Amino acid sequence: MMADLLLTIKDLKIEGRAGEDWLPIIKGVDLTLHRGEVLGLIGESGAGKSTLGLAAMGFARDGCRISGGEIVFDGIDLRKASERKKRGLRGRRIAYVAQSAAASFNPAHKLIDQYAEVPVLDGKSRKTTQAEAVTLYRKMQLPAPEEIGFRYPHQVSGGQLQRAMTAMAMANHPDLIIFDEPTTALDVTTQIEVLAAIRDIVREYNTAAIYITHDLAVVAQMADRIKILLRGEQVEEADTRTMLAAPKADYTKSLWAVRSFTRPELPHASTAPLVSVQNVTAGYGKLDILRDVSFDIHAGRTVAVVGESGSGKSTVARVITGLLPPRAGQVVYEGQPLPPDYRARSREQLRQCQMIYQMADTALNPKLSLREIIGRPAQMCLGLKGRALQERVRDLLALIELEPDKYIDRLPGELSGGQKQRIGIARALAAEPKLIICDEVTSALDQIVQEGILKLLDRLQREFELAYMFITHDLATVKAIADDVVVMQHGRIIEQGPKARVFSPPHEPYTELLLSSVPHMDPDWLTTLLTARA
Repeated sequence: MMADLLLTIKDLKIEGRAGEDWLPIIKGVDLTLHRGEVLGLIGESGAGKSTLGLAAMGFARDGCRISGGEIVFDGIDLRKASERKKRGLRGRRIAYVAQSAAASFNPAHKLIDQYAEVPVLDGKSRKTTQAEAVTLYRKMQLPAPEEIGFRYPHQVSGGQLQRAMTAMAMANHPDLIIFDEPTTALDVTTQIEVLAAIRDIVREYNTAAIYITHDLAVVAQMADRIKILLRGEQVEEADTRTMLAAPKADYTKSLWAVRSFTRPELPHASTAPLVSVQNVTAGYGKLDILRDVSFDIHAGRTVAVVGESGSGKSTVARVITGLLPPRAGQVVYEGQPLPPDYRARSREQLRQCQMIYQMADTALNPKLSLREIIGRPAQMCLGLKGRALQERVRDLLALIELEPDKYIDRLPGELSGGQKQRIGIARALAAEPKLIICDEVTSALDQIVQEGILKLLDRLQREFELAYMFITHDLATVKAIADDVVVMQHGRIIEQGPKARVFSPPHEPYTELLLSSVPHMDPDWLTTLLTARA
């Protein structure tokens, strides 16, 4: 096996700048990887997973530095190698697949142009490169592989874009790929396709991979070995089956046991709905995305809207908020129809419905302090000024369990992912709404942070009798927090009702497909599922 050794990291130390000081991020971690082997890196937010993955390329983010240790890739000491040498390896022999494909592709260029950039620079003809792209698109099970490359990034779904990025990473048949949470934001059915495609292509090309994730069930399907990190230190490492069956460290056992939170089941709603979506048909251009959609949201309850990518979940939210006027049907608030266009709604009508977005990184203005981010809706919607406004901001920070004195003047870039999402919650609460639409608010967070956010949302709901519309593809989250469930497919409602009834057999075929696509903590689960569906 030593003859196949590809990557060796010894006593790696990485530091991050904090003012005039440098603080440790990675604290003496070791790592080995052989050709064709997949190593899973697991740990909560801030554990150092992505930092360690990037270090395998000899790279450190801005504000960070590799301060000690050794990184040797196929006999090349990356700490001593020149920048030119390292740039020659990256994208060719070492590739990186980012978590957010939508943020990583250039929106102004077609997929095929971005795929071809490095191969053409290396001397391949454009014609040969395009033919190889089609082959890889086909291996990645992308629809219409001959023509999908000629689309722009916004013209394909999230799952298709993630597979296109994996194909681009494989363009030069690299020896090593770092996958950084490549399926985190995908629905369960799309995730199955992406996982299967990644696994097959890694095996076919005998490519080594570092697979970074916070989803234990996903890493069980992908990794030969698992390494657990906590605050920049290695907790334990073992082959996947051993790690799943018998973790040794208390921290690892706590990861295995996380997501125990489930809110008590509420009785069936007997009051009039707060919001009623009635026979809504809506779309973009001539294309209908929603077709005759109807459901109710009651005060103090959570309606989870679930379905795969493209089912219309977020489009419903746009209709409710007035961002997308429907072609037919209406949205009724407290018994009164709302104007279909938000520009025709009163300030009071706008105040009553707020949103928390999936990607806190892009939803918060990086140049504004938390004081300004949270204060703006309180000022605009409630008319607060001066001392009253500042006290409201401090109260909201305390409400989301962040110390006001410590955080009020920080910028979003100084926060963790979970803290940013809490700021998104505070910003939504600042307007004192009755309905909050939560759009995939936990999908980009590790499981420990997810549980904290769900508990916070539950506490706030009980305290203020808020209504939630929870858009999600995570059925574990649905089971934890929902009172009612709406299942959508191709813009139509397939099934809806109280959670207990929707999740109890017999299921509608599509609901059964969603439930069966939730990964299990079993290394053989994906293989068994794909065999059964073949």
